Amino acid sequence: MSSGEIRRPLVGLVCDRFFVGEHDLHSAKHSYIRALMSCSRVSPVLIPATQDIETIEDYLDGVSGLLFPGGASNVEARRYGGISDIDMLVDPDRDHVALELMRGAAARGMPFLAICRGFQEMNVAFGGTLHTDIHAAGRAAEHLEDPNEDLSTRYRYKHDIDLTAGGWLAALTGEQRVRVNSLHRQGVAVLAPPLAVEACAPDGLIEAYRLDGNDFALGVQWHPEVTVESDGTSRSLFEAFGMSCRRYAAQQAVVRNKG
Repeated sequence: MSSGEIRRPLVGLVCDRFFVGEHDLHSAKHSYIRALMSCSRVSPVLIPATQDIETIEDYLDGVSGLLFPGGASNVEARRYGGISDIDMLVDPDRDHVALELMRGAAARGMPFLAICRGFQEMNVAFGGTLHTDIHAAGRAAEHLEDPNEDLSTRYRYKHDIDLTAGGWLAALTGEQRVRVNSLHRQGVAVLAPPLAVEACAPDGLIEAYRLDGNDFALGVQWHPEVTVESDGTSRSLFEAFGMSCRRYAAQQAVVRNKG
């Protein structure tokens, strides 16, 4: 690395845990890795989803930001006092790691971006509850994923969202309404007290919020990682996240040097 080149900060990307046959795997979709590397200009590192982790402090000490991605599973109902997980894929190991990391990052003022499942984790982490099934709760079918569609069709823009006037997203985009590729089964029932709404869907379902007090602590229900190359809002989100991670890394370097 040349003397004029700035080292890219490390950003933790939380894995899902699942089985393929008899193989026990930890993984993250490449779309998140690509968006972090090409748009946020950070170096992603994968954090395993396992309850064998004795402390999250080592992970928090080693990164300058966290991304909580979407996933095929849903947050366990017991985490927020919801109804049974009947006919629902869950990942208790990811729940354990993600919720602890998110609360730890918030306490440190570390930037984090939470997407889809991560968005739902964010509400639960800070005391909110979820609709286990938004369609059963009377929300519009346009939020739901059709697994029979090919990926490009599945991740098409589904509906508009209205951005909160005076909010962070409205300031970032300069827009009052944007179109998003939102697809999910769970959704916010009761909003966690520390969170501030940044956007809602036409049916009233919350689609984005922020945690006040952090430089960047944002949750979005849609999938900006898929559209960073073609969508200005998606690109702006990942660019702003990367800038916040670099600021945090610089601040931590000053603290270490003083020590």
